[in-house]
Order: sequence, then C-alpha cells, then structure tokens
Amino acid sequence: MEHHGPGMGRPRRTRPTNGNRPANGAQNGAHNGALGPEEDDGISLHQIIEAFRGVPRVLRLVWDVSHWLTGVLGGLYALQGLIPAATAWVAALLLNAVVAAIRHHGGAGTTTPVIWLAVAQFAVLGVSSLLSTLSNISQQLLQERVAADVQLRVMEKANTLDLAFFEDAKFYDTLQQAQREATSRSTGMISQTFGLGRTLVTFFSLFAILTHLAWWLALVALITPIPAFIAQMRYGWWGFQMMRRQSPMRREMAYYNTLLTTDTYNKEIKLFTLGDYFIKGYRTLFERYFKEVRGLIGPRYMAGFWWGLASLAGNALIYLYVALRAVANAIDLGAMTLYVQAATNLGGSFRDLLNGVSSLYENHLFINTLFDFLAYEPHITSPVNGLAPQGHGLTIEFRDVSFVYPGREEAGPALDHVSFIIRPGETVALVGRNGAGKTTIVKLLTRLYDPTEGTILVNGHDIREYDLDELRARIGVIFQDYVTYQLSAVRNIGVGDLTHIEDRSLVASAAAKSGADAVIEKLPDGYDTMLGKWFDQGQQLSGGEWQKVALARAFLRDADLLVLDEPTASLDPQAEYDVFARFRELTQGKSALFISHRFSTVRLASRIFVLEHGRLIQEGSHEELVTQKGRYAELFELQAEAYR
Repeated sequence: MEHHGPGMGRPRRTRPTNGNRPANGAQNGAHNGALGPEEDDGISLHQIIEAFRGVPRVLRLVWDVSHWLTGVLGGLYALQGLIPAATAWVAALLLNAVVAAIRHHGGAGTTTPVIWLAVAQFAVLGVSSLLSTLSNISQQLLQERVAADVQLRVMEKANTLDLAFFEDAKFYDTLQQAQREATSRSTGMISQTFGLGRTLVTFFSLFAILTHLAWWLALVALITPIPAFIAQMRYGWWGFQMMRRQSPMRREMAYYNTLLTTDTYNKEIKLFTLGDYFIKGYRTLFERYFKEVRGLIGPRYMAGFWWGLASLAGNALIYLYVALRAVANAIDLGAMTLYVQAATNLGGSFRDLLNGVSSLYENHLFINTLFDFLAYEPHITSPVNGLAPQGHGLTIEFRDVSFVYPGREEAGPALDHVSFIIRPGETVALVGRNGAGKTTIVKLLTRLYDPTEGTILVNGHDIREYDLDELRARIGVIFQDYVTYQLSAVRNIGVGDLTHIEDRSLVASAAAKSGADAVIEKLPDGYDTMLGKWFDQGQQLSGGEWQKVALARAFLRDADLLVLDEPTASLDPQAEYDVFARFRELTQGKSALFISHRFSTVRLASRIFVLEHGRLIQEGSHEELVTQKGRYAELFELQAEAYR
C-alpha cells in the first residue's frame, strides 16, 4: 500500500478577507528567533475596527448556543456598570452624615441618616456581590455550552472535508489552532464585549461626576492609561504572530507526547528503547518554545508596569488637587470622597476600557483561526439531485484515468492513463510494488479523490454524478491501516453498516464470515466486551484478531463492491488464503477488488491487474500472466523462490 504523507495535499478553502491576516512570512514560519518590531506592521486603526466588526460574528455564535444565558449575562454586566458610581455616591453621603452627627454631638435625629446610609452601603455591596456571583454562574455555564458547540462545529466541518485536507500539514496547524484557541477565546471575547459595555456605563457615570468639579481632571484620568494601551496592543500582535509561528512546533511536541502515552506505540518504543530519544526531542523543542515565550512575557509585563506608573502619577495629581480644594473649604469631606473615588474609578474604568479593546483585538486575531477553519470548503461534494446506483451489482470502468496528488506534481502522476473494466461477479486483484498506484485506484474508486484526467464510470454514469452517500453505501472498503475502534465488539463490527449496528444476528453472521466469531466467543462478555485498552475492562486483541473484526465490518455492509486493500497482512499465509477462499464464495454475483502481495492469494482472482509506476502494464488470469513471462511472472518467481 503506498503512502502519501503530510504536505502532499494543498486543499482549497474559502475564507473571508480579514485586515488582520499576517503576512505570508509570518504565517508560514519564515520568522525565527526573537520577536521584533517588524512584526508590528499589522497594527493599525483599521485592525482595531476589524476587531470590533468581528464581535457580531462571535455574538451570533454564542447567541445561537444559548439565547437565555447570553441575554442574562449581558443584562448582569450592564447592571454591574452602575455599581462604582452608586458606591462612591453612597460613601460620600455617609461621610457627610457622619460629619454632621459629630458636629451636633450625636444629637437627636442626627444618627438616623448614618444608620440608613450604612444600610444603603451594605445593600449596594450586597447587590454588587450578587450580580458578580450570578454573572460568574452564567459565564461558566455559557462557557461549557460554547466549548462543546465549538468542538462540535469543528467535528462537523472536519466530517465534510476531503481526504486531501487530512494529508496537508498546514491544515493540521489550522485545525489545532481552532480546537485549542477558539473554545476559550470565543467565550472570553463575549465576556470582554459585555465587559466593555459595563465599563462604558461606569465610565460615563463617573465622568459626569468628575467633570462637575473640573473638566481637566477627567482629561488627566483619560490620557494617562493610553501609553499602556498602545504597548498592550503591540505585544498582543506579537503574541499572535508567535502563536502562528510556533504551531508546527507545538504540534510536534504533542506528537512526541502521544508516542509516549498511547498503547499503539508502546511496544515498539520500549523494544527499541526510543523513550529517552523522544523525551529529549520534546525537551529540545520546549526549550526553543520557552525561549520565545520568555522573550515576549517579560518585556510585555514590564512595559505594563512602567506605563502603569504613569497612570498612578496621574491619579496622585488628581488626589492632591481634590485634597487642596477640601483644605480650602471649596468642597466638603463627602464631596472630596466622591471625587477621589470617581477619579480612581474613572481612571480604572478607562484602563479597563482600553485593555478590553486590546484583549478584544488579540482574541479577534486568535478566534479568526476558528472561522478560517470553518471556511474550508470540500472539493468533492454530491451534485444537486445526485444519482443513486440502480439494480444489483456495479460495473466499474476507468477510462484513460490519470491522477497527480496535489503538491506532489514534481513526483509525477500516481496513475498514468489507466483504463480497465470490472464487471459484476468479477474478483480482481491488484499487483505491484509499493507506490505503483494500487491504493490510489481504491481512493479514486471510492471518490476520496477525483481524477486529474480521464473519467471513472459506474454503471455507465460518471462517478461525479452520484450522490456520495448513495455511492459509498454500495461499496465496502477495508484498508491495511484499518481502524481499531475502542468500542464493544458488537459496535466495532456494527459501524460497518449503521443501519444494522444493533442487529445482533447480522453482526454475528458477518463475524462468522470473517472468522471473528471464534475470537469474540473467547472474550469475557462476548459481543459486549470492550475492545482495546483505553477504557475499563477493555480486552486487547492481536493484529490478526483485529483484522478479522475489521473484515467483519466489510461483510456486514453487504455491498455490491467489496474492496480489500491488504487488510490481511497480519494473518499467516494459510489464514489469509482461507479468508480469501471464503471471500470468493461470499461475493458471488458481486464485484470484488483486493490488493495482496501474496501470490497464493492473488491467484484466486478471476483477473489480475499488474501496475508499475502508475501504469497498467498487464492484465489477465494467473495462468495467462505466468505464461506471458512478463513482470507478473518475474514477481511470482521471486516469491516462489523464497519458499523453495
């Protein structure tokens, strides 16, 4: 079976044009080492506007998840915006009431306002705490719903995409970014959006209070946080650039982690003592990753500290002015308290406003990876009113078919002007060395890819005229790298045909056809036994036993065309021969196509196609091909020699 690794496919995708897309060099990892000012090119007023334009898209996403929770969270944030002004106002009234009571030596009636204002202050603080609690509850619940919804959207989109996407390394980078970043960033972006609304309510209420004393105090409170905001924007952009550049590195680190923590690889890693090698690889990558992260985090937070001092200096100036006005008896103590708190909270709310814009912008950069992923569109789709194969049996014709894997043009065609016909009832074997084009034929036949040139006909119609689900329902395929599902035995077989997944009699019949029934009968709970070791009480099978289970899936499908792409490679020659001998009996009247390197099995086919460098160079029965003394005869003699 030929393999075409990551990087071979360059699938098309459509995506919106966003002003914040990084330059190609940054996207493709051209920048290495420390972050630099040149990466600042993407920051502009246009980018900030784009971030706000992205808010409705995120709001729609979260609103679709839960109207009720989103509405409640927005209302709670708006109410919270009034709390700082209410707190400052009540505190000022309380202080003036206390001063009045002191002047009158606590005379009759002077303490009553103090008591009621103290109660009011408690009420404001209680309401603030309640609103905060309710908003936290709503946000946590919404976050859980959004996290699941985002993962489902990613899964649903992945389910629609062509095989070519999954053979492209850059696709995996986008997929990983969407899965890792978008879940938390989407709910964070909603919280920040509502937080901006809350901050605006706070800002305008406090601004009105402070301008009542002096307009320039409000101006000072507004200007001093701006440098910190600009620095935050710069570092937010650099952080996004670093994330995109490091995505392949993090994916490689995750792969090393999978190798060391997954049962599939454990035996070989232990026997070849590869554990320390992969751990060293992980550690080396992490040190590179950490060096870059450290180069961003330290300067980012130190810049925040130094510019934060500017805000503190501005607040100190405001405090001094208000205190001097109180000393001059221009304002009373209550007013002084009100203005000091208003100035403090106004500066803080404006900082929060700027930080919210900065975070909104940064999250917008990250969450775009989700929308970029969701914008991928498959090439291979069902036509409108697609056909369904009619009658029993399928006639397959490859008519001058050529195929070049996307991104592998320099390697030449995987198939080169191949033509043949497979009629109902025929059993055809594909023979050739690895990379000859055998598995490519299977991928084209099942429309995982479309031909670069030529036409594939099914019952006389172009394969592209058929509805994909209808077509694939008539074809059963088991690849050499079949899936070992961590499911119960009955479900492992039942996934071959979901319409009969709960039909125990049909599942048992399929198991008997593949020989899996003898394997399952020995399991503790029979067909209800969990296979694999990922879940409690799971039973691991040998390679040959797993193959029999996988073959049972194909037999359960009861398809008109059964394709076996070296699925019996782990079976011994006798077991493979027995499977294919039974396979011929069970596929009477149906088309069958199989790939095998064992000529004892290949000779069971009614016709044999010999492939070499993507070309069909011979065709005939075993006896005919041996007589021709061509490539098939050479391969047959080479294998026969090993048994003499």
